[in-house]
Amino acid sequence: MTDSGPGGASADAEHLHTTALLDVHRALGARLIEFGGWLMPVQYAGIREEHRAVRERAGLFDLSHMGELFVEGGDAGDALAAAVVTDPRSLAVGRAQYSMITAPDGGIIDDLIVYRLGPERFMVVANAGNAATVSDTLVERLAGWKAVLDDRSLATSLVAIQGPRSVEILRPLTTVDLDALRYYAIAEGDVAGIPAHVARTGYTGEDGFELFVEWGKGPATWDALMAAGQDAGIAPIGLGARDTLRLEAGMPLYGNELDRGTNPFEAGLGRVVKLDKPGDFVGRAALERAKRAGPDKRLVGLVVTGRGIARHGYPVDAGERRTGIVTSGTQSPTLGKPIAMAYVQPADGEPGTILDVEIRDQRVDAEVVPLPFYKRAR
Repeated sequence: MTDSGPGGASADAEHLHTTALLDVHRALGARLIEFGGWLMPVQYAGIREEHRAVRERAGLFDLSHMGELFVEGGDAGDALAAAVVTDPRSLAVGRAQYSMITAPDGGIIDDLIVYRLGPERFMVVANAGNAATVSDTLVERLAGWKAVLDDRSLATSLVAIQGPRSVEILRPLTTVDLDALRYYAIAEGDVAGIPAHVARTGYTGEDGFELFVEWGKGPATWDALMAAGQDAGIAPIGLGARDTLRLEAGMPLYGNELDRGTNPFEAGLGRVVKLDKPGDFVGRAALERAKRAGPDKRLVGLVVTGRGIARHGYPVDAGERRTGIVTSGTQSPTLGKPIAMAYVQPADGEPGTILDVEIRDQRVDAEVVPLPFYKRAR
């Protein structure tokens, strides 16, 4: 099967979007699944093996399903500051920030990364399943400002290299000075002769880079990195290992830890909300109330000390009282034990608290622990 164009759907993919790298994934024997309206590789050699490749060496991800939304114009910074919970105006050119876009009631529409590419030019990266919603919402919120949105989601390929050997693999291929590129920074340059935005960002808990290139250049970018990384043990990585990696690193996933019924303070991300920034922003009044009142629920880490794995949706109890629900869970390949994130009542969220997770009609002990579960050595 071939792509019908950038982000195009294919008949035998049931009208799912496909990335420019689809044929590459098939040649590598990837198992493909639907994710956020896209046909994406969930695994190649296996989740555990791919997970360890990223922790120990380097892994290559196709993230072209993510949304890339460019905002520019004389009021771009002010307009974005009024649309999201952070203050993009505070960014120096070439820097990025983790952000969120919320509804008027403070519920999270999506979590984002905002990059400042120029004095009044920004790139907003949204999650695949929310990209269209974020794009439409930003268009509405930019109305009246001297700023326009250019949705380049279906014209941009995004290839990420993550892991401790990422720098040595990418360095010979790029004109970007990687030593000068700090965490949450972005620069323009070439990668294997291909024009790219190179960002030192990621979703794995490891050092690494995300490379934004023109849609049709995705396969060539991937091939160049795979060839350069062969001696270093680079491996293709699917969404399965991406999920276990981000869970160990305590990073939230929209639809699991984040949703419209959750505000940033409940998710332990109140630090992201800049209530003191000049001007108003959508959701501000609700978030001020949420901060004053304190959270109704608290996101915590759990290590399951009994038998079984706590999965998304499993109930969590404190004695005979229902206290919350598991949002994500897995057997940690790095730690060798079951871990999970869950929302519980604030009083039950202190580290060291022993709770019960209902796993297949059995109550299994789980200890509340600080997040993240894993943090790489610096």
